Amino acid sequence: MARSDLLVELVKAGVSGDQASARQTAEAIAAEERAKKHSGVADRISKALTSAERPGLAGPTRQGGLRVRDGSGGIQRREPHRPLGELFLDRAIRDACLELIEEQHRADVLRAHGIEPRHRLLLVGPPGNGKTSLAESLAYELALPLFVVRYDAVVTSYLGETAQRLRRLFDFVRTEPCVLFFDEFDAIGKERGDLHETGEIKRVVTTLLLQFDDLPSYCVLVGATNHPELLDRATWRRFEMRLELERPSDDTMTEYFAQRLKELPEKSGYTARRLRAAVSPRNFSEAEDFFLDIRRHLALEQGRVTFRTLVTDRVNAWSSQRGRYGSDDRPADLASG
Repeated sequence: MARSDLLVELVKAGVSGDQASARQTAEAIAAEERAKKHSGVADRISKALTSAERPGLAGPTRQGGLRVRDGSGGIQRREPHRPLGELFLDRAIRDACLELIEEQHRADVLRAHGIEPRHRLLLVGPPGNGKTSLAESLAYELALPLFVVRYDAVVTSYLGETAQRLRRLFDFVRTEPCVLFFDEFDAIGKERGDLHETGEIKRVVTTLLLQFDDLPSYCVLVGATNHPELLDRATWRRFEMRLELERPSDDTMTEYFAQRLKELPEKSGYTARRLRAAVSPRNFSEAEDFFLDIRRHLALEQGRVTFRTLVTDRVNAWSSQRGRYGSDDRPADLASG
């Protein structure tokens, strides 16, 4: 059964004819029922809300040749599997994430005092340092699905269509507690004052910010960007928490290598510090790729070489690649293009 306060609010909104409040309350009830695994009730509420938007239509409509039912087409749903404890985070960032998790878990306590838990988080930093992994870990710790926004299904060249798709996406998201993840957020949240941008992107950003404001606190929104300087200034005010994930220090990366070495089936012949210095990864993504490379070749060799020989061979291969490509992520002929 839904919370009594939500039922009372729904009755008040219905009696007063406040459709916006009635919809918002109904969405909250649907989300609560879905969190309790009452999917049938939640689906019926969501269907009723969708039908109300299209009076007199028996089935889904079409716009621009596309089948339109809700905003789920712009979302990739993932079930998170990475606990927060597996990530190598600075203490300040970890503490901030634990605060957000506690606020979400104890939301009823906060609401009893007239306060909503924080639920909008912006992650800033260079690529490969754990922004996506952190969003997944937050979803895991909150026991919520991770909804990743698919820009290819949201952004379109048709005038006004992108804003409409964004509204449908948020209407869908509000029916279920979740973590909504906008990767590469600067692709859609650009500065509206940029003279090189069209009026269309300005309408999209305005729509996006309004949807942010209307997003209920049981939906945790996480944005990630490598280029915070490109973001619209109003977005900074919308995000209640802003965390910067910098490149890992040598000591942090050595800790990462030590942990990964323990997971290998045999002794590698390297200490964590020596192996880290030999591979010289620029970020966690490269380090993870190196250990995946070891496992891949281990499976392919099928015991034809010793494990220590295999590790040494992969270290030499990575060192050779680094010497060829230099400090940039790309070969010289590509970096100049």
